[in-house]
Amino acid sequence: MSHVELNIENAVATVTLNRPEVHNAFNEHVISNLIDCFERVENDDNIRVMILQSTGKSFSAGADLNWMKKMASYSEEQNLADAQQLALMLSKLFHLSKPTIAKVQGSAFGGAVGLVACCDIAIASRMSKFCLSEVKLGLIPATISPYVIQAVGPRLAKRLFMTAEVISSRRARRIGLISEAVSEDELDSEVANIASQLLKNGPVAVSLAKALVDHVAFKPIDADMMRYTSKQIAAVRVSNEGQEGLAAFLEKRPANWVDTHD
Repeated sequence: MSHVELNIENAVATVTLNRPEVHNAFNEHVISNLIDCFERVENDDNIRVMILQSTGKSFSAGADLNWMKKMASYSEEQNLADAQQLALMLSKLFHLSKPTIAKVQGSAFGGAVGLVACCDIAIASRMSKFCLSEVKLGLIPATISPYVIQAVGPRLAKRLFMTAEVISSRRARRIGLISEAVSEDELDSEVANIASQLLKNGPVAVSLAKALVDHVAFKPIDADMMRYTSKQIAAVRVSNEGQEGLAAFLEKRPANWVDTHD
């Protein structure tokens, strides 16, 4: 049985952590498998949405304790190489050009909070709990920190990093770590609805819109920014997808990227 599974159906890729016996904790093998999965999703033009989920009661307990115990006996250079693989995996997820949805059916602790923060959209069960627990072990949430800080802001990140307090789905939604908190019975349908909504939109436009946020966020609205955004919309208007989308709207028909067989 694979500890990370990739399923592709109707333009949606589902990446599943499948180590329920250890609460889907990840080690070097899981990290390598996730990197492979994210690269396959990125390079497959038929995939338009990716869902990241897990099996069992927990979304993920973060780092596998046996893996951490082994790494504690390694040199600093070996630990650096190992940490860089984790950083690479998170970067692959965060920079994926396709929209990503985290489906959080249980608790997410430690590095798993980083997985949630890396996804564009995160839907959790109302019973889910979140904790940046690294300092309890005398460690720090280093590789996940850029993504968590971007999601919740620096001041709140300081508190969560230092206290290792457990927060509810309701609070996680309020601070921006997750997008929605729904009942366990609604989780599957809510994620499916969001994926369906994404598939109605132009695939190139969706990817460009995602990249637009990263380019524009927290930068001054000056002449360079105005020039950049103007060039972006001008290029999209004359693109094949932009022309098709406008024509479909005016002709009151589905655009050619919409699957009308659903």
